[in-house]
Order: sequence, then C-alpha cells, then structure tokens
Amino acid sequence: MVRIGFLISHPIQYYTPIFRALAKQCDLTVFFAHRQTAEQQARAGFGVAFDWDVGLLSGYDSRFLVNVARQPSTDRFAGCDTPGIADEIFRGKFDAFVVPGWALRCYWQAVRACRRNRVPVLVRGDSQLGTPRNKFIRAAKSLAFSHLLRHFDGFLYVGKRSRDYLLHYGAPADRMFFAPHCVDNAAFAAASAAAPVSRHPGRRRILFVGKLIARKHPADLLHAVARLREPAAEVAFAGSGELEPELRQIAAGTSVRADFMGFVNQSRLPAVYAAADLLVLPSDGRETWGLVVNEAMACGLPAVVSDQVGCGPDLVDEGSTGAIFPLGDIAGLATAIEAVLALDADHVPRRLAAKVALYSPARTTSAIVHAAMILGREERRK
Repeated sequence: MVRIGFLISHPIQYYTPIFRALAKQCDLTVFFAHRQTAEQQARAGFGVAFDWDVGLLSGYDSRFLVNVARQPSTDRFAGCDTPGIADEIFRGKFDAFVVPGWALRCYWQAVRACRRNRVPVLVRGDSQLGTPRNKFIRAAKSLAFSHLLRHFDGFLYVGKRSRDYLLHYGAPADRMFFAPHCVDNAAFAAASAAAPVSRHPGRRRILFVGKLIARKHPADLLHAVARLREPAAEVAFAGSGELEPELRQIAAGTSVRADFMGFVNQSRLPAVYAAADLLVLPSDGRETWGLVVNEAMACGLPAVVSDQVGCGPDLVDEGSTGAIFPLGDIAGLATAIEAVLALDADHVPRRLAAKVALYSPARTTSAIVHAAMILGREERRK
C-alpha cells in the first residue's frame, strides 16, 4: 500500500471523514501540530468555549507533535512550530506527504524535511482569488507566489475557484488533482432522516449556520427576509458570535421572527438542517468554501449563497440545488430566497443527492492516493 503522511494544524471535524476513508486505501499517518483548547475555539470566533462532541481521532493512525511555539495557536504563522516533524518524515519513509497550505511555520518545516528526504509533497488548500485584498498585497503575492508554489510537487484543488487560484499563480495544470471539499454525506443524510422534527405548520424556516461575525454578513439575511412576500417565514441562526446583540435588534426592528439557537455542536446539526427549508450563506470572499452548504445539501436542503462564497460554482446550480445572488444585494437575496422556496420539493432532494455525491470523502481520498502514487513513482525514477 502507498504510504502517506498528512500534517494539519489541529483536529478538525471536516478532515476526520477524509482521514478515515483514506486509512482504508493507504498506509496513513496524520500529524497534528497543536492541541486546540475550548477557550481557543471561543477566540476563533465561535463566541463560546467548547469541545466538539463527535470523535475526531478514531479510525486512523495519528499523533500530536510537540509544539515549541512561545504562544501556541493556529491563527498566526509562528503559533505552530514543530521541528519534530523532520524526524517523523525521515523515519516514515512516505511515498508522499500532504499539507493543507503554507500559512503556518510547521507546514514549511514539513516541506523542507520532505525535500531533504526526497518525499514528494502535495498541498491541498481552498484559497480563491475573490478574497478581499488591497492592491499592494495583491502585487506582493503575484511576485512571491510563483516562487512559493515551486516548493510543491503536486496540488490538490478542492473546487473550481481553488483551481483558478492555483493556475493564476503559476501552478502547472498537469500537477493538479481534484480532491473536493466534502463532508460525511451518508452520516448527515441518515441522521437528518432520523431526526425528530417539530415545526410550526405553514411556516418556512430559513437557516443560517456559522459564526455571527461581520465577514459572514448575517444581518443581510434578516433584511432580506423582511422584504419577502412570504409572510410566514422565520430565520434560525445556528451559531454564536459578536454580532448576536445587533442581530437581535435588527430582528426586533424589522418584525422578522428569529430563533437564536446559539452554538450548535456537530452531533445536533443534522436535526437543525432537517427542521429547515433552506440554508442561506451571504458571506464575502473570505468564505473560501462554505462546508455548511455540503452539510445542508447532504440533508436534502437547498442553498442560497452570495457570489463570493467559494463553493457557489461547484455546488449551487440555479433553479436546481439553490441560487446565487450578488454580495450585499439585499433585494437580490430576497428574490433568490423566494425562487428557491418555490422549487419543486419532489425533485430537489434527488438533485441534491446527485450533486453531493460528486463531493464525497471517497472521491477525495481516491484523488489523494492517485496523486501520491504518481508522484512517488516519478521520484523513484529519478
């Protein structure tokens, strides 16, 4: 079996199904650079301290590295400093190694170790060109990134916009492999179908899932719902964050029914999706993907997203699986919501199932193994 190493900053709920599926196809070792505390989760924008209520470490071989950073964290370059990854890569005899980006010191420590040990290194990220940047940063990136990308042997892109991003900065097309962003579709679908649902008869429930922070534009949803011709509509916010007091004021001022559910842990999310008619994600371009859209669609829920949300070109087909509106266009958002609520309820679940089947852990892991085999074979020929 091909032997693959994988380094990420800390246990992340969205990576767990990928690692479990990958462990069935290859000899996998996952390394974590940091142990995230409940308090650090709160500081990351969730608004409350918590631990995930689903197992993140079972089903695959993993180990925590020693993080020697003075201020250990995942939100600053120097916050993950793990020189021990060099010995792990030397001893591991990997056919290929994967990192999810280049924004942390530990990732570059791994890249350098791979170079010394002639281990092909793949990068899998979701950056997109639509992320807001001033012109000076854009100019600096254009100069630096063509050199930066040369340190990687292969590129695992998660969707259309991440592929465009890599091509823009000079990644060779023949070194790119489609390893899509995904969730455990089967688990979400089963849990959603089994969830007891209690709903107000005749009321349409429009759902927002995520941190209540500025870049996700949750207030736009309240203003849009206030414009709907559908009088029996309510908004549910599954999430917490600094904007909650402001959102409560807007809801009261616009007379929009709003259910502030607070932070909802992973095991409870399928029931939240099951109780809704539609997911809305009005974020700006810093929403480089939006995995809540994958979750919602796996539960049979269509989505309305802004034209800056990264997953839009991949997951949202107008008039079929949802709708796309211009960022910040409240009237456009209201129109999109009404259009999706009017879709044929008999056909939407089938279309959603077909769509998320293309964005699955099985497809992602197959791409990673395929890329590792190709690059490993090339390295052995040198």
